[in-house]
Amino acid sequence: MEPAMSPLPTFPTVAELPADVPLGLLNGALAPYLGPGLLSLCDNVPVPADPQALVNLLTARNSVPGKIKNKLTQAAQFIENFKHRKTLVAGMDSAYAACPVPSALHHWLAALPTPLLVDTWYDDTVRAALRSRDDWAEVQGLSQSEHFGTWTGWYAADGSALADPAESVRTVFYKPWGGHAPASNYLISDSDFVEVLTEIDIQTPIPQTVQERRSELGFVFLGCRFNDQLARSFARQIMKRSKGPHYAVLPEEPTRMEARFFEEQGITRIALPLADVAAALCSSSTLSFAP
Repeated sequence: MEPAMSPLPTFPTVAELPADVPLGLLNGALAPYLGPGLLSLCDNVPVPADPQALVNLLTARNSVPGKIKNKLTQAAQFIENFKHRKTLVAGMDSAYAACPVPSALHHWLAALPTPLLVDTWYDDTVRAALRSRDDWAEVQGLSQSEHFGTWTGWYAADGSALADPAESVRTVFYKPWGGHAPASNYLISDSDFVEVLTEIDIQTPIPQTVQERRSELGFVFLGCRFNDQLARSFARQIMKRSKGPHYAVLPEEPTRMEARFFEEQGITRIALPLADVAAALCSSSTLSFAP
């Protein structure tokens, strides 16, 4: 007799935008956690907007074995091993040299009084939206192959390097996988992620300032998918010991692993298209939200 399949994980799902989401974002109780899907709101995106598009671009310029051609971190590792790290960084710099014009939601999020803003993709779009302010600082994850023993780098709004600003800035802009500007820091290859994941359970790669600020925050996931172990691992550790509640905008039915992740982390799924949520948030001062 075949074993019975385990039941699907259960977690809250809503088909309307809860009032707590815009209110929490506006008053700084909820922190935006952004993924590459947010670029779908921009017009004429000139950069790879998902892992598949990025690996296609990297492997078009550097030949890799066919069996890893569609596997981003493995292809990046091959390029690093056989073409040198500088070739991989140059490929990433070329891929993200252009900056998409920020969408209305990018600008709305950039104007929030949030203590923490997390962005898990390599483009400069959020940084561009933040340029209207000067009361923020950015912290990026660093590759151990280039910065052995140093897990993160801090940058001022003008891109200059600085020490951990701790409580001296209103918003900490956290890019755990690095980014194009201002210093070409990228976690992209297998070895990059292995080094971080080896330590992330004890929180070593996560800046102390981020750990302190998240303790009073919940997270709103926008443009994120969690059907990949890397995405789940980073989100789980960045959320650790945070206050909650947590929400994720996901109109598609979640995969079994996404559903398990949502149940495990107590995440409420908002089953609305991202564009609809973006429009509602950007007009949140006048819109009536679901109770």
